[in-house]
Amino acid sequence: MTRIALLQTRSGIDPVANARALVGGLEQAAAGGAAIAFTPEMTGLLDRDRARAAGSIVGERDDPVLAAARAAAARLGLWVHLGSLAVRPGGDEPRYVNRAFLIDDAGAIRARYDKLHLFDVDLASGESWRESSAYAPGQGAVVAETPAGMLGLSICYDLRFPDLYRALSDAGAEILAVPAAFTVPTGEAHWQVLLRARAIEAGCYVVAAAQTGVHDDGRTTYGHSLVIDPWGAVLLDMGAAPGVGFAEIDLSRLHEIRARIPALRHRRPIPAVVRA
Repeated sequence: MTRIALLQTRSGIDPVANARALVGGLEQAAAGGAAIAFTPEMTGLLDRDRARAAGSIVGERDDPVLAAARAAAARLGLWVHLGSLAVRPGGDEPRYVNRAFLIDDAGAIRARYDKLHLFDVDLASGESWRESSAYAPGQGAVVAETPAGMLGLSICYDLRFPDLYRALSDAGAEILAVPAAFTVPTGEAHWQVLLRARAIEAGCYVVAAAQTGVHDDGRTTYGHSLVIDPWGAVLLDMGAAPGVGFAEIDLSRLHEIRARIPALRHRRPIPAVVRA
């Protein structure tokens, strides 16, 4: 049995202020006995004004939020899954990446994951969203060992693509991280049902730390950070207020559920589809 913490945040447009809030949350997580803490997508900066945000997005080496998370992890003896940061990847890629970090209790980065699925859409209202114009997609899935179990990494919109979670569970994932900044309409309609489905079909715990409330850039996010067990039971729902929540990961419960419904062992390659 491993105690975990979730930080439900209302990140703003100032990375330094967000770093201070993050460290305060990590201190609460450690004081509450957590072995690992999970934070939402875009923990370091949430700003839809891309021109303004550009001045705050830097490479890993210079990111104040990543540095603060690593220092706090080492000081507190706490693992941290930093849900994601906007990062300049360097090299020939002019776009940013939306990158998750797994940090161990010595402050070392154990794993990185760049968001695979990017949200591009034209709406009937005239609104147009082009995540791919500012962010480059990731190139692969990631599973990493943590004190709570084998952790499969994903970010927000990835939630809508079950093949990713099949690949993660096939690779040994026991816990699926889904940090997010869901809007209120999509959150109300899809957030819990999709997370429960991913937990059930993958036979995994799901840990989904979320942004919440009205942010400095004017957007509103849904909140309701969740922990769900492999049976689909909701172990934690943090509602709409920022804060720190706790739950227990019990791998013996996971093995019991997987033995009762051995769907992972029954998976077969999908043959070619015949269109009749």
